[in-house]
Amino acid sequence: MSAVPETAPVPRKPASVAVLRWVRRAHLYLSCFFTPLLVFYVGTGWYQTVNTDRAKLAGERTDWIGKLMSIHIDQILPNPKAASYDPRLFQWLVVAMSICLLLTIGLGIFLAFRTSKRSWPVLVALCVGLLLPIAFLILGQSKH
Repeated sequence: MSAVPETAPVPRKPASVAVLRWVRRAHLYLSCFFTPLLVFYVGTGWYQTVNTDRAKLAGERTDWIGKLMSIHIDQILPNPKAASYDPRLFQWLVVAMSICLLLTIGLGIFLAFRTSKRSWPVLVALCVGLLLPIAFLILGQSKH
């Protein structure tokens, strides 16, 4: 007889729970890492959507909005002291962000279907999110 009480064996979690935990963690960290860059691109993209007065040459504008637009459009930070620019590093970061954004969106949709009690509201939201922009583009067309 031992003085150590026996403990019940710890049940193993099914593989689907482990996969779901990994997906949540990947979604969390990818989202947090790329959020600042995504917010930048969404903000500057919004500005370009509502502002029709755009500089066309790389680094043409020198105010802070113009510099942000140069980052968004040309992937450079205008600097009067710079002799030339090489945007490749930043372009690779933006490509990585784009790929991870698509992956994170896919993970989010996966999580939405897996963690919702009913899948039809998720499916309806996806369909409306797809069809509404198309409808707005069509409604914005003039036949004249």
